[in-house]
Amino acid sequence: MSSATHLARIRRMPERSRSDRAGLDAVLDAAVVGTLATVVDGQPWAVPMLYARIGDRILLHGSTGAGALRHVAAGAPATLCVSILDGIVLADNLFDSSANYRSAVVRGHLTTVDRTEADGALTALSDAVIPGRSAEVRPSTRKELAATLTIALPIDDGQWTVKVRDGPPSEGDANPRVWAGVVPIGAVAGTPERAPWVDADVPEPPSVGRLRHP
Repeated sequence: MSSATHLARIRRMPERSRSDRAGLDAVLDAAVVGTLATVVDGQPWAVPMLYARIGDRILLHGSTGAGALRHVAAGAPATLCVSILDGIVLADNLFDSSANYRSAVVRGHLTTVDRTEADGALTALSDAVIPGRSAEVRPSTRKELAATLTIALPIDDGQWTVKVRDGPPSEGDANPRVWAGVVPIGAVAGTPERAPWVDADVPEPPSVGRLRHP
């Protein structure tokens, strides 16, 4: 069995795996931060990054001065890992306690987004993270675009895995005198905090409202 085939299969609790592309998209679209990992000069390298799935690829961006990003943009194999905690699962003993979660791992070779496409790609990434924000601010300048490295990880068949746990605890010792169940965990937007230089009479834009009430 090739290493690629081995990595494309979940062996530990395979019943939690999801093999349909819609399942992958659902996990990727539910999060905005993933960990990009590769090997640089023989040493492991990993960094959390904002990302967005746009069609059949995942867009990321960073500074053109980041050597590790240039390394993966040049074709080094890389992995993006995304995980979402949905709940703490409490059994009547520690061994059977767990967590409800959704996770996805996408592997492949990143490519640099061409400069003629970079502006649109960055706008699409921004609007995926903050819907509608690009229409509320000025366009990116050529200097800003030149300082930004936009990279794309293709979503190819056989190069991703998805794993989901979404149930109650196992019975464990089935002790009726010990509380067991699930405590849901979710991200909730708080009250927006105006930057100190913004006039008090400037209203919150629609993009902020959408973040608060998606």
